[in-house]
Amino acid sequence: MDQKTDISGCQESSVAVNYNREEELKAFDDSKAGVKGLIDSGVTEVPKIFIRSPEEIAEELARRKSTDLQIPVIDISDIKGSEGREKVVNEIRIASEEWGFFQVVNHGIPLNVLDEMIDGVCMFHDQDSEIKKALYDRAKKVRFETNYDLYRSKSASWRDTLTIYNLASDQLGHDEIPPVCRATTMEYMKHVTNLGNTLFELLSEVLGLNHDHLNALECGRDHTLLCHYYPACPEPELTLGADKHSDPTFLTVLLQNQLGGLQVMHKNQWVDVQPISGDLVVNIGVLLQMISNDKFKSVDHRVVANLAGPRISVACFFVGVVSPPKPYGPIEELISVENPPLYKDFLVSDYFAEFFSRALDKSRVNDYKI
Repeated sequence: MDQKTDISGCQESSVAVNYNREEELKAFDDSKAGVKGLIDSGVTEVPKIFIRSPEEIAEELARRKSTDLQIPVIDISDIKGSEGREKVVNEIRIASEEWGFFQVVNHGIPLNVLDEMIDGVCMFHDQDSEIKKALYDRAKKVRFETNYDLYRSKSASWRDTLTIYNLASDQLGHDEIPPVCRATTMEYMKHVTNLGNTLFELLSEVLGLNHDHLNALECGRDHTLLCHYYPACPEPELTLGADKHSDPTFLTVLLQNQLGGLQVMHKNQWVDVQPISGDLVVNIGVLLQMISNDKFKSVDHRVVANLAGPRISVACFFVGVVSPPKPYGPIEELISVENPPLYKDFLVSDYFAEFFSRALDKSRVNDYKI
């Protein structure tokens, strides 16, 4: 038994000596095949670059996970009548101040549009890898990538992404969107843009402002679409689909299939977001927290890995005005002697530059505190 233990120890030591994280990251990156490429190649174990530290896993076991709590679900179908609108505004107030997240149902986007968007994203990621490799470039406005922070994170996340950057801008030609999901993306974005405008109206009223205030600030002018693909994971307890983070947006509207996996931090515990047929998940971004002077809360969330898959999600980031530079800061009407500004003015482009220079799980909001 002693001899076997010694041999095991030598083997572990040899693996540790031979493991070069930078080389393995580069090999994975250079493959341009993403996490799905690993699954397609037949891996049955999670490669070491994806495995979280023992300390992180131990902290996970120690942290409470709620099975009873659920983020607020808000029916927004009855917002044209004054009584129904007042009810919805109050529900959004509670959700935005206490949770930073809520699910909307009866939002007016046809179910077939949602289903076809999910199918289009799945078809893109299920294409032959050689087709996707042509888009594997972290500098392109429309790109296939895996882990934008691959070389900066402590452990890689188990997901691939089709990114469509600055979708509302004239600088992006619609013919740049991959043909396999172009029509579904344009149809979905037409609907989700209208929904975003409605949500900004309701959030303006929550703040006690005119209903068009946030739209007049152009908080929803530019859009970025992140179309995530989370393959089935052979050892989901060792890695994450997406590390904890807060979104660098004013608002995020998330479409997902029915596999679940999204978790929200609430009162120091992770709460599962249970998928509801036809729903969309809405969360407050860091930029909206700053201009609301902390009236709204942007909270950490993450995606756990799963034995089942693929999990598909489509996050529409409403990011305000990126170019030309437009300064944002705490809304003047919310500031008083009793409620002084908590944040410095900022440019969205500057915030983005800092966000993408760090690992996903590194908070940036405190950098802008006065």
